Amino acid sequence: MAPQLALRPRPLSVQAPAAVVMIRPHRFHPNPQTAADNAFQLEPRAPARALAVAAYREVSAAAERLQAEGVRVHLFDDTGEQDTPDSVFPNNWFSTHPGGHVALYPMYAPNRRRERRVDVIELLKARYRVQDVIDYSGLEQDGLFLEGTGAMVLDHLARVAYVARSRRADPVALERFCTHFNYEPMVFDALDPSGRPIFHTNVLMSIASEFAMVGLRDFVEPVRAAELRARLSECGRELIELGARQVAGFAGNAIELSGRGGEPLLALSRRALDTLEPAQRRLIERSARLLPLDIPTVELAGGSVRCMLAGVHLQPRCTAPRDTRSAPGDQPASHSACSSARPSGQSPRPLSALM
Repeated sequence: MAPQLALRPRPLSVQAPAAVVMIRPHRFHPNPQTAADNAFQLEPRAPARALAVAAYREVSAAAERLQAEGVRVHLFDDTGEQDTPDSVFPNNWFSTHPGGHVALYPMYAPNRRRERRVDVIELLKARYRVQDVIDYSGLEQDGLFLEGTGAMVLDHLARVAYVARSRRADPVALERFCTHFNYEPMVFDALDPSGRPIFHTNVLMSIASEFAMVGLRDFVEPVRAAELRARLSECGRELIELGARQVAGFAGNAIELSGRGGEPLLALSRRALDTLEPAQRRLIERSARLLPLDIPTVELAGGSVRCMLAGVHLQPRCTAPRDTRSAPGDQPASHSACSSARPSGQSPRPLSALM
């Protein structure tokens, strides 16, 4: 019998993190402080308790599914004492970058500023090589906001930050970020169905290693849309244009991840997947496997899978092969207290406590 050859893992793409941070809310509900400019946010019909239980279960199941696919999940609980209804969307308040860099962002809604928590940053420092933490949150005092990888869709390969103008993406804050992190800003105007500026760029577009999904029809200026199309094409990416129904269904709010063996995965919601045409699915599946997650309750808050997953683009401190087994700081998704940096039942300290 001929010996079997061991399969070599694929090289990881800088665009597709192999680990994510997730926050599991105990008191989830759509945030009244963000409803005015978030056209994707809906008023729930279910009682508050039923809503919170459903969101808790959806996040738990999503974390378990990601772990089963080989994605490392750092899952933290938010017990809700600080009134943080949008805590399930951590990608807005921090981002991580190759080379050991972490950024903290200024948030538009006052209750979203309380989402920043020290235990998340402590875990990143303990498990990964973090060189510095650049804190832009002080810009909130000047009325300047930049809500992380919600406001910006980052092309880590071409070093471009795509940004739809809104009150949550201030040009001064954007310039500072791009200067510090060496990104070229590409800013454009895009409107939601009611004619208001799209509140977050990442509901409109997603960039993977080999393709990009963009709602070009929402751009105000066709010339700018053509420039974005050309820029993505120059980088060798296939462009998948999203229609209004697909953008409304969160098809643009997806993220490429690296699963077991470096397999490219496109994580998106079941609702988003259902809006994609067969030809679009086939184009995606040339380079990534579709990974739908069922989160209908979470989507009532106006965000979807991309918003739920804060990608970890840092070098792990441990040199052992990555796996999905439980380890200090990586409790199973079914555990009642998954925040590794604090004891079970203890409220997380806000990040300002250490600043």
